[in-house]
Amino acid sequence: MRITRLLMMVFAVAMLARTAPANAAAPNTSLAHALNEIIAMEARVAPIARRLATGAAPWCPALAPTPGWLLGDRRLYDERLWPMVRAAYVASDADAPFVAALDPSGPAAAAGLRVGDAILAIGGRSAESSGASPHARIAAAHALISTHPANAGLSITIARRSAPVLLPPTPGCASEFRVEAHRQVKAEADGTTVYVSAAMIRLAADDTELAAIVAHELAHNILRHRARLDAAGITRGVGRQFGRSARLTKATEVEADRLAVWLLEDAGYGADVASRFWTRYGQQRSKGIFSAATHPRWRERVASVTAEAALLRRLRTADRRAVPPLIANPPPLE
Repeated sequence: MRITRLLMMVFAVAMLARTAPANAAAPNTSLAHALNEIIAMEARVAPIARRLATGAAPWCPALAPTPGWLLGDRRLYDERLWPMVRAAYVASDADAPFVAALDPSGPAAAAGLRVGDAILAIGGRSAESSGASPHARIAAAHALISTHPANAGLSITIARRSAPVLLPPTPGCASEFRVEAHRQVKAEADGTTVYVSAAMIRLAADDTELAAIVAHELAHNILRHRARLDAAGITRGVGRQFGRSARLTKATEVEADRLAVWLLEDAGYGADVASRFWTRYGQQRSKGIFSAATHPRWRERVASVTAEAALLRRLRTADRRAVPPLIANPPPLE
């Protein structure tokens, strides 16, 4: 039996201690509240993701068109709940991925796309997928974008227009971004996608701190950490917490912290945002001696990102086009 995304939203809202509906017999009120919370989070993440991705375009090793959107899909929801979801997003009823959020300053918005628009084709090719995952068509859409020339306009076919819409060329670091309706404080990257949970978004004091979270995960994708760890043969699951697997995983976390500083600076958030976020995060959520062996302790993180910010300033003073050392001369994991 499929657990719908909307039910996950309800769990997330309840666990995050948001105001619960006074009338427990009104489930639609709870669902609508949870859905609107997620929509608001997606609207925050979309412009942050585009700023980070495009700001790093001069030095990012893998570029792709950056529409400035987050995508959804009606297959994420139980069909009985689709009318509510459709109304909340003002979405097309077409059975296709749809625009869940837009950066108001991004190319998709500039070309006239709206939240709720059904995406029928990208570059003249359908984003349809035979995959069983509810996210399969979103992943297929991202794959079509990733293989499109970064410096070329991107043709988008939407359900409410007979002719395709052409998005202007806007290259950025290749990555998809998703908001997950999850009650755990977590963010992760799998090489192609950045995932940020609702609980993690709530933890950010403001959008600059949210940018620090997204930048860290985007850095993992830019540095190909998932592929590099797999090539190194690390153990996943519980075994990752020990020995060589823990040591190499921690090394990638340090690298992501460092590169995030450059992402934040080049997106206009400032290199010092990372230090502010990790200080507040560590003071609130530190587990002391029980911290995971795969991640630096928060004081180590603050020291690392502070040193990287100082290095960035020195290098950019000497050469305003200086590339992050982790990109210019990436070290081996071991």
